[in-house]
Amino acid sequence: MELTPDVIVLAELGPITLNATIVNTWIVMALLVGISWLVTRRLRPDVPPGRLRNALEVLVQMIEEQIGAITRDAVHPVMYFAGTLLLFISAANMLAVIPGFRSPTGSLSTTVALTLAVLLAVPIFGIAHRGLGHWLRSFAQPTVLLLPLNILGEFSKAVSLSIRLYGNVMSGAVIVAILLAVAPFFFPVVMQLFGLLTGLIQAYIFSILAAVYIAAAMADPHAKLEDKA
Repeated sequence: MELTPDVIVLAELGPITLNATIVNTWIVMALLVGISWLVTRRLRPDVPPGRLRNALEVLVQMIEEQIGAITRDAVHPVMYFAGTLLLFISAANMLAVIPGFRSPTGSLSTTVALTLAVLLAVPIFGIAHRGLGHWLRSFAQPTVLLLPLNILGEFSKAVSLSIRLYGNVMSGAVIVAILLAVAPFFFPVVMQLFGLLTGLIQAYIFSILAAVYIAAAMADPHAKLEDKA
């Protein structure tokens, strides 16, 4: 059993090799775009909302409330970014229950790419909200002696986010493979349901951590000190 979708080659177009990671990522993106189009194509005041639209509105409201509990700055822009991460990772992990579909989050390249997107978003949000000077000075807080450690801390975020998501998806695949050899009928079904639950939890944790890092970059530590005083 292949543990990573990177080794599953689906097509070769000359020098371009399309593995399961690339193809399944496109499938997840196409599914999310298609659902969004179906929901918003009749988004008018005179058209009553359907069940799918109501369900998605509840989901968006829940995400907005979670982001609002983390930061009061630029709630909607942060929600657009963190919510997109949540929906993509959740959809990718949920589709893993379909026989033959390998979740792209089971590839280290996908989790690293998602983490790099978070690491790029953190300074972008921080600079846009506080300015370049304030963001650069945050690395020298509370003292310039901690500058190397603060820079190292930014890279540690990349390692923790990518390894956490990749490790949980991979561990689920390994456990299913082991139980499939022991009891090929009952245990894989249970583990698929368990993997679905852990996949949703990991999507939530990843997106919330991304929102926390962005909120920290936008926060003004001097304002917090003034509030406490």
